[in-house]
Amino acid sequence: MKHPIPPLTAALALTLAANALAQTVGWEIDPAHSNASFTVRHMMVSNVRGEFTKLAGGVDVVGDDPTTAKVAVTIDAASINTREPKRDAHLRSADFFDVDKFPTITFTSKKIERAGEGRLKLVGHLTMHGVTKEVTLDIEELTPEVKDPGGNLRVGAHATTRINRKDFGLLWNKVLEAGGVLVGDEVAITIEVELVKKA
Repeated sequence: MKHPIPPLTAALALTLAANALAQTVGWEIDPAHSNASFTVRHMMVSNVRGEFTKLAGGVDVVGDDPTTAKVAVTIDAASINTREPKRDAHLRSADFFDVDKFPTITFTSKKIERAGEGRLKLVGHLTMHGVTKEVTLDIEELTPEVKDPGGNLRVGAHATTRINRKDFGLLWNKVLEAGGVLVGDEVAITIEVELVKKA
């Protein structure tokens, strides 16, 4: 005589089976089609824009659920580019990023949550200038997979956040004669990434 399988046991078996089928998929940042840019107020009259041109890292996702994503990104701090060589040299100096002492900026995810249709909130630890703080990135425009001419699968994402540079020890500034300061404290960050699925 066959004994019925208890509902709890059956549910557990189905969960284990589903987890076994949901494999971790790895994606790698394509640095040629990705960048981390920023905007900061200059002399309280305009915005200066710049970017870091060298970044690497990737994302691991269980199945196709983006909330399972584990993100790790490393940025070469010396790759800063604001289209003005003297300003870039100053930003690399000990007054700002001090790239000789702190050559990289890193981000490691902590959790990711849905935030509406096609949107996600990515919480993680940003380490810059030797200081680690928790930040939240708003992710939108997470694209569907596409196949490039070489047969590789690619996805893209657009993320934004705002930080206060003083929270990371970037304190240098000058007071203007007319009042105000030379460099604003709040920095708007935009990240554009293109990811390639690992073989």
